[in-house]
Amino acid sequence: MALDSAQKSKIIQQFSRSENDTGSPEVQIALITNRIQYLTEHLKVNKKDHSSRLGLLKLVGQRKRLLRYLKKKNYDTYLQVIKTLSIRDK
Repeated sequence: MALDSAQKSKIIQQFSRSENDTGSPEVQIALITNRIQYLTEHLKVNKKDHSSRLGLLKLVGQRKRLLRYLKKKNYDTYLQVIKTLSIRDK
C-alpha cells in the first residue's frame, strides 16, 4: 500500500484542525491526493492494471466531491488546501 503509518500521521498533522482531527475534509483530501499520486505512478508502470485504474477514478471522484464541499463551506481553507497540494482549480 502507498502509506505507512509515519507518512499518514505526518499528513494528518499537517492538515488537521486540532490534535485529534482525522476526518475533516482537509485531511481526507490530503490523504486521497497521496493515494492518487501513488496509483498514478503505479499505472505508469503497470498499464494493463484496469482494476487499479477504476479505483483511481473512484478516488478522483471522491476527492472532487470533497473539494466541492470544502469550497462551498470554507473558501479560504479550500484555496489553502489546493495551493498546498498543487491541485488545479477549474
